[in-house]
Amino acid sequence: MNLSSLFIHKPIGTILLAFGLSVAGILAFNLLPVAPLPQIDFPTITVQAQLPGGSPEVMATSVAAPLERQIGLIAGITQLTSSSTLGQSIITVQFDLSRDIDGAARDIQAAINASLSQLPTNLTNNPTYRKVNPADAPIMIIALTSDKKTPGQLYDVASTFLQQKILRSEGVGQVNVGGSSLPAVRVEINPTALNSYGIGLTQLANAIAAANLNQAKGQVLQGGLTSTIKSNDQILKAAGYAPLIISYFNNQPVRLSDVADVIDSVADVRNAGLANGQPAVLLVLFKEPGGNIIKTVDNIKAMLPQLEASLSSDIKLKILMDRTTTIRTSLHDVEFTLLIAMCLVIFVTYFFLGSIRAMMIPGVAVPLSLLGTFAVMKLLNYSLDNLSLMALTISTGFVVDDAVVVLENISRHIAMGKKPFKAALDGSKEISFTVLSISISLVAVFIPILFMGGIVGRLFREFVVTLSVAIVISMIVSLTLTPMMCSRMLDSDEGKKEHFFIRFNEYIRMRYARGLRWALHHPILMLVLTLGTILLTAYLFIIIPKGFFPQQNTGRIAGSLQADQNISFAAMKKKLIQFVSEIRKDPAVENVAGFIGSGPGNNTANTGSVFIMMKPSVLTKETTDQVKDRLRSELSHISGATLYMQAAQDLTLGGRQSAAQFQYTVSADNLKDLATWTPRIMENLSKLHGIVDLNNDQLNHGLQIYVDVDHDTASRFGLTPEQIDRVLYNAFGQSQISVMYMPMNQYYVVMNVAQKYWQYPEVLDEIYVISPDGNEVPLSAFASFKQGATLLSVNHQGQAPAATFSFNLAPGTSLGDAVTKVTKIINNMNLPPTMRGSFQGTAQAFQESFANEKFLIMSAIFAVYIVLGMLYESLIHPITILSTLPSAGVGALLALMLFKSDLSIIALIGMILLIGIVKKNAIMMIDFALDAERNENKSPREAIFEAALLRFRPIMMTTMAAILGAMPLVIGFGVGSELRRPLGIAIVGGLIVSQLLTLYTTPVIYLAMDTAGRRARHFMKQFKLRGAYGHS
Repeated sequence: MNLSSLFIHKPIGTILLAFGLSVAGILAFNLLPVAPLPQIDFPTITVQAQLPGGSPEVMATSVAAPLERQIGLIAGITQLTSSSTLGQSIITVQFDLSRDIDGAARDIQAAINASLSQLPTNLTNNPTYRKVNPADAPIMIIALTSDKKTPGQLYDVASTFLQQKILRSEGVGQVNVGGSSLPAVRVEINPTALNSYGIGLTQLANAIAAANLNQAKGQVLQGGLTSTIKSNDQILKAAGYAPLIISYFNNQPVRLSDVADVIDSVADVRNAGLANGQPAVLLVLFKEPGGNIIKTVDNIKAMLPQLEASLSSDIKLKILMDRTTTIRTSLHDVEFTLLIAMCLVIFVTYFFLGSIRAMMIPGVAVPLSLLGTFAVMKLLNYSLDNLSLMALTISTGFVVDDAVVVLENISRHIAMGKKPFKAALDGSKEISFTVLSISISLVAVFIPILFMGGIVGRLFREFVVTLSVAIVISMIVSLTLTPMMCSRMLDSDEGKKEHFFIRFNEYIRMRYARGLRWALHHPILMLVLTLGTILLTAYLFIIIPKGFFPQQNTGRIAGSLQADQNISFAAMKKKLIQFVSEIRKDPAVENVAGFIGSGPGNNTANTGSVFIMMKPSVLTKETTDQVKDRLRSELSHISGATLYMQAAQDLTLGGRQSAAQFQYTVSADNLKDLATWTPRIMENLSKLHGIVDLNNDQLNHGLQIYVDVDHDTASRFGLTPEQIDRVLYNAFGQSQISVMYMPMNQYYVVMNVAQKYWQYPEVLDEIYVISPDGNEVPLSAFASFKQGATLLSVNHQGQAPAATFSFNLAPGTSLGDAVTKVTKIINNMNLPPTMRGSFQGTAQAFQESFANEKFLIMSAIFAVYIVLGMLYESLIHPITILSTLPSAGVGALLALMLFKSDLSIIALIGMILLIGIVKKNAIMMIDFALDAERNENKSPREAIFEAALLRFRPIMMTTMAAILGAMPLVIGFGVGSELRRPLGIAIVGGLIVSQLLTLYTTPVIYLAMDTAGRRARHFMKQFKLRGAYGHS
């Protein structure tokens, strides 16, 4: 049966089908969404609860723990972590990839509701949740600056207006505002003056709260009219609070201004933000899991002019960081790479056939196959991303193969003297099974990846489906359109013209024939060589450095500023200014922003966040890691603080925010064991070569003033712990004692002792508590004060106290080596049974993927063997075909080592692709050899020798096409080339070595397997005869 005959006889119908496919592809291409990588976000939800003034231990035990207990009952959770700091607990819940995030959000809300009865009653608000991963890099940072507005006023505009508008935009998961806090009326108390009037802090707070109300007052009926009653019960400015009478002393009124400075300020003065050295408020935007980053950013950019126009004219909005800039550039570069690959593989046809007309046929088949793939991608809701476009780039070498194999065979029939129409019929019929075998067995390679779970399976599912679709469409085009075009476009003289290229190819073929005869006369040597490649592949696989995902050159650097744990806010602000100033001096830096205080990534008083954006023009000259390493050196002279930097990546795994790219977490049953062993682990890890920027998130050296209350003495004064705590909180906790209600937001009256008293612990001697009988009782009368160390944060993993060690890799160090070294160090330390350790995030994903690598390769080989066995109805011939694989493995691994590239999952996919590619040579040889044996009664030796020479040209053409299709990836020009390069290196290296060896080893193995098969059949025949004789 000739599958191509119908299409050869009906050219108009064939052309119309091809035209329809191309139109569908063009329309689909313009409708496909754009993304950096396939959609692989883990469903992640962040829960936040606030209790102003609550210590980290109080937040961990009274807020985080009850929430964790309820949340931990939800099904499908893969990771549950929390971080509790002063006044705040953040719980991150990460679910299995198969979990629907909307359903997970409903379960989270139910867990929050169930925990409310166990939470403190004085939380600022009920715990809230957001569908966002705090470990993700922000998609955009917008700075608000003004020459007239205060930071508090800018923050008000950002949080009250801009944040709410942007959050409504599709795809936005969270908008964090940093650099200041909401406007507030601050009551800065002079404790000495307050005590002189005999007024207690609680009394003062109650008096202020009573003077500022916003309550319903009813209505008055006047005849037929109704009037609503309104009064001046709300005070909205500091000037209105200062003259308030809060008490009487010696029959004279005591006003608030007599005991405190009342100012219009902000709710939390411990905040500061900078944008390129200028005071600013920052909007840090994160996408929700599953959101399309390009579409989300485009929507926000479209909103910004309208939003800025609605603001005061002195407020300026500037985009400091746009994550999509390099994404768009990278995708344009890979599209250009795809175009170059197409041109190169089409040129192969002209090089080997020496015909412009012949070159035009794959020139139509290749783009048509790709356009058809775009149409299917749209139906599958895929996106144009680095991996799908990389799949299409690689596929150019595959899709041209099918057209080339058919074209070359038809050209050969024309050279035999047949008319083009007859040659198209005979040539396509002869080669159709070969094309089917090549394509189906190539698709079979990807079957194990399609069934893989976890991050690798999800990440590459779109890649392999896209590639498989391109291969299938190419196969269909090569068996329909290509034979029809050959029958109409090729000359009767095709294949007879003596072009230079044809003479050169014939010369190479003759040299090959001489070498093949020698190889067939030395079969033992060829078999030993094949065995040697198997052993060498295994050895190289063991020793090659292992990695997970190539380090991307995104042009973005995320920095975590960490200072001494007892640093003051004023000193921390100076450090931030110093670091930002130094970073701006680097010629590669375009924008730099940073802030300290409450905000994304800033959990404690000694930490800050810094975001660095490189100039686009620099990305082709320097990598982000090179700039990061240079900045580390330039900033090393700043004492008292360290800026830990990491190159931001499009692929972020895990749910814990950290100061470096890779993490190892140790958890314990109690804080004591954790505090004892964390410094020891830190000391041992710091000795490892190849690890830099090592740090941990255990902060237990903050300064503390411990108020040791003598409860018996306090009781004699009639004082309870609740009264004492309230007084201390009113004095030092930036206590929110009253609310000012405005149409757009709510603002607070904040009370504490004046800032000048914060610097002196002796101020505690000035604090008095009013006893039930109205007497002033100094705090020192029933309590003593001790200075010591305290926790600045308490972190949990799986509800247990935990410490996370973060690190980056030094140049030349692979992730696999680092993981091995860290694991060895931890195992040698003999941690107590109450402690457990494991890698998190990217390092954990690496461990899981590395454990599956051997299984994945063997599964791909097994799948191909089954398909080939079914196609050839043989157990032996598939082994001959698969014998080409070891040489490809040697070539791929040697090439990766030569280019100093790790065996990452991208390179691994390249090696799996080689399983499908290199077997083409053997398939083309064996098909023709078997046909010669069956139909021409030739001996196996004659058949394989003739088949090897006959198929030498298409073998060279398909191999050259595959090499040239991957070569642009190896050259690696443009942004994002570092992601694509390992795939190209593995494919090109594997093809070159495999081509050099298998042209000689495959015929030898064919004969050896044929001999083995004959002997096996003879043995079975003799066994049956003996059995029959015995029964007789």
